[in-house]
Amino acid sequence: MIIKKFQGKTEEEATQLAKKELGASVVIMNVRTVKKKGLFAFFKKPVTEVTAALEDEPERTSYKPILPAATSKREAGSTGNDAAAKRSFDVIADDAPSLDKPAKADSVESLEEKLESIHMLIEKQMQKEAGEVDFENDTDEQMAFFKLIYNTLIDNEVDEKYANEIIDELDKIRKPGSGIDIFLANIYQKMILQFGQPASISPASEGAKLVFFIGPTGVGKTTTIAKIASRLNVDDKKKVALLTTDTYRIAAAEQLRTYANILDAPFRVIYTEDEVKTALDDFKDYDYILVDTAGHSHHNEAQKNSMKDFLHCVDGIIEKEVYLVVSATTKYRDLLSIADAYTEMTDYKLIFTKLDETTTLGNLFNLKKHTGAQMSYITCGQNVPDDIEQFSPQNTVKQLLGGR
Repeated sequence: MIIKKFQGKTEEEATQLAKKELGASVVIMNVRTVKKKGLFAFFKKPVTEVTAALEDEPERTSYKPILPAATSKREAGSTGNDAAAKRSFDVIADDAPSLDKPAKADSVESLEEKLESIHMLIEKQMQKEAGEVDFENDTDEQMAFFKLIYNTLIDNEVDEKYANEIIDELDKIRKPGSGIDIFLANIYQKMILQFGQPASISPASEGAKLVFFIGPTGVGKTTTIAKIASRLNVDDKKKVALLTTDTYRIAAAEQLRTYANILDAPFRVIYTEDEVKTALDDFKDYDYILVDTAGHSHHNEAQKNSMKDFLHCVDGIIEKEVYLVVSATTKYRDLLSIADAYTEMTDYKLIFTKLDETTTLGNLFNLKKHTGAQMSYITCGQNVPDDIEQFSPQNTVKQLLGGR
């Protein structure tokens, strides 16, 4: 893994420097404002510093879970130190240190950025409850800590397969002298890189951008579209047109029409592929054309074929993006079935809704790993346009590891 810092006048400038050196697939792990140091620092403007990471190509190895007996959270068990150590995850920092040796020029200032607060806090709790513990040289204590990590992930409904992969990665770096901060930093950075850099709706290189929103019924698709349309229209001052192909639910169409009226944006119900193409011509001077689609059973082949035709009838005519909207409260097995059904139709990015209705975020990690699709937005309420934000890998990973 390569982790470096880049500074610029703005976040965008610093990010571009990172991409120029490390490549377009670089992941921005942290952003902060840095004040200049020195005698004349008072007269210098602060700069924006981004911490960028790039994961090396993984080695292909056979999968061997190191916790064969811990196939569920009930079987994995816990240690007497679990509760104390778990409380300490709340202090995981956004700027976790590099795990690379400082001998490389590419490595970040690892000594300066160690997670000393986590290391000290957990050790203090362990010493308080179980006497003096030599964690770095005590294999049993390290394994107990691995079980704590495993149980925390399982409690957050991370799939057992992915939880075991994470523990397997920890086992590879386990050796005398490995402290808690090293293990936490490894997990934190790896999971952030696996989530990848989130994507938001971007403008077309020329003309309007067509954006389809697909997904099952009842996940909040129409409300999500209204939130995004409001942000684009009010905050970004972009011209937005709203379309719906959902001719099954009158209430959904009327709801979107109401939002369009509030935004003073054009609205149209689309019944055929030809009407889609006509709308593109009518709204070619707009910045974005957002399309709500009918939710349907992902087992219905006729509806799936109809949806696929709609999604591809504009290929080669206009730039488009497709977003799969799913609820974080949906059962994992159903999420897999839904995602697989839409994967057969098109490529897409992921939007998760109803995060305010669940206490576990494992499904976000599970579906990202299963589909490989890019994360984009999350929603956490019904308020338009407030209850939506771009997905944050850092915040999500901290919560998956037991932090707030």
